[in-house]
Amino acid sequence: MQRIKSLFPAWSVFFLAMLVRVLYNVTVARNYTPQHDSLFYQTIGLNLVSEHCFCLHPYIATVYRAPLWPFMLSGLSIFFGSNDFVARMLLSLLDSGTCVLVYLFAQDLFGRRIGLLAGLFAAIYPEMFIYTGWLYTETLYTFFLFALCYTLLRLMRKEGGAWSLWLISGILLGLLSLTRPNGIIVIALVVVWAIIMIWLKLLRRRVTLMGIVLTSLLACILIAPWTIRNYQVSHSFIPVATGDGTVLLGAYNSMSLTRSAYPNGFPGTWINPLVAVPKVAYTFPLIDCKPPCEVAREDTFKNAAYQWISSHLDYMPRLLLFHFLNLWVPDTHEADLPVDRFPGQTSSKIVLFMMKTFPILLFVLAAIGLVAQIKRWRELLFIYFMILLTIAQALYFYGSPRFRAPIEPMLIVLAAGAIAWLISPGNLLRRWFIIKSAHTEPLQACHPSLPSCHPERSEGSRAQIESGIATGDPSLRSG
Repeated sequence: MQRIKSLFPAWSVFFLAMLVRVLYNVTVARNYTPQHDSLFYQTIGLNLVSEHCFCLHPYIATVYRAPLWPFMLSGLSIFFGSNDFVARMLLSLLDSGTCVLVYLFAQDLFGRRIGLLAGLFAAIYPEMFIYTGWLYTETLYTFFLFALCYTLLRLMRKEGGAWSLWLISGILLGLLSLTRPNGIIVIALVVVWAIIMIWLKLLRRRVTLMGIVLTSLLACILIAPWTIRNYQVSHSFIPVATGDGTVLLGAYNSMSLTRSAYPNGFPGTWINPLVAVPKVAYTFPLIDCKPPCEVAREDTFKNAAYQWISSHLDYMPRLLLFHFLNLWVPDTHEADLPVDRFPGQTSSKIVLFMMKTFPILLFVLAAIGLVAQIKRWRELLFIYFMILLTIAQALYFYGSPRFRAPIEPMLIVLAAGAIAWLISPGNLLRRWFIIKSAHTEPLQACHPSLPSCHPERSEGSRAQIESGIATGDPSLRSG
C-alpha cells in the first residue's frame, strides 16, 4: 500500500498528460494528415516495408534523414498501415513519460510538492503537447534527452558507481544521435560533464572514467551500423545524416533578412532555398538525387551560405540577433503544425491562446530559478550545457521556437526552482508577507491570556516578530 501511495503522484502526472494529448489529437489535430517533413518521414517508413529501402523516392536511397523515427514509423505501419493517428498516440505516450521525468527530476531537487507541481504544469504546457500532433522528431528527441538528464542526475547522486545508469546513458546517447544528427554533440557534452564532476570530487575518478568509456563505446556501437550504411551508399563519411547545407543556405540569404516564415514573426527564420536562392538550389535534381548527389548538394549549399556570410558581414549582428530572438518567441508556428493548419477551430484558438501566454510565465520563472538556484549549479550543470548548446545552434543555423522544444522540460525544472525559492522560509518575499500579515491581521476575541487584550504587549510582540525575522531567528519565522 505504501508503494502504491508513493507512485500515485507519478501516475497522476502521466494520466493527466496523456488525457491532454489525446484531447489535442482528437480536437485540434482531428483532420491532420502528414505534410512537409512529416510526410517525408512517413514515406521513408512505408518504403522500408514495401521496397526494403531507406528511400524518399522509389528505390533511390537517401542519407538526408536520421533513421530512428522512420524505422519506428515503419514498424507501426506493419500492424496499422499508414494510420498516422497511431504514431501520434505513441508520441503522446512518450511525451507523457517526459512529464513524469520532469516530476521526478524536480522532486529530487526541490521536494515532492514542487515536483508534483512541475509535473502537472508540464502535462498542460502547450509547447510540449503540440508536437505530439504531427510526425516530426521533437517529441522523441526531447524524451531521450531529458531521460539522459535525469539519468546523469541519478549518477551524480550515486557518485558514478551505478553501471546500469552508465549503460542507460550510452543507449540514450545512441538513440539521440539516430534521432537527430546533432545528438552526437551531446556525447561530447556528457564527457565534459563527467570530467567536471570528477574534478569537483562528486564522481569517483576510476569508476567514472570507466563509465565514460563504456557509455561512449555503447553509443558508437549503436551509431556505427548506420554510418557504415551511409558510406556504402554515398562513399562519404556521414555519421548519421547530411542536410546542414540546406539549413544554412535557407538561413543565410538576402530574403531571410527581411522576410519571416510566419505572420508577424521576426526576420531571420529559414526560407526554402528553392524560393530564396533558386539559382543555387535548382542546380541539383529534386527527385532523383542519389546519396553522392545529396552529399555534393549539401556541400555546395554550405559553401554558398558561407560566401553570402562573408559578403554580408555588416548584416550579421542583426541577423544573429534575430536568430536569438526567434528562439524565444512564445508561440510556435510551422506549416505542418495542426494549430496553424486548422486555425479556425475553437480548440485551435484555445491552444493558440495558451501558446502565447504560458511560455511567458515559464520564461520569467525559469530566469528567476536560474539565478535563485545557482547554489545547485552542480546538479543543474548538464541542463545549463543543453540550454547553451541550444542557443549556440540557433545562432549558427537560425532561430525558431521549435528549436526550443528539447529544453522546454529543463525550463520547467528551473521554473520549479523559482517557486521553491519563492516559498522558502528565508526568502525575502515570504519575510515581507509575514511582516505585512502581522500588521494587518484583525484582532481576535479578547481573552485575558491573549496579547490582543493588551495592545501594548501586542505591539511589542509584532516588533519582536519583525526583529526576529530581520535577524533570521528561526523560532520567530512561523509567527
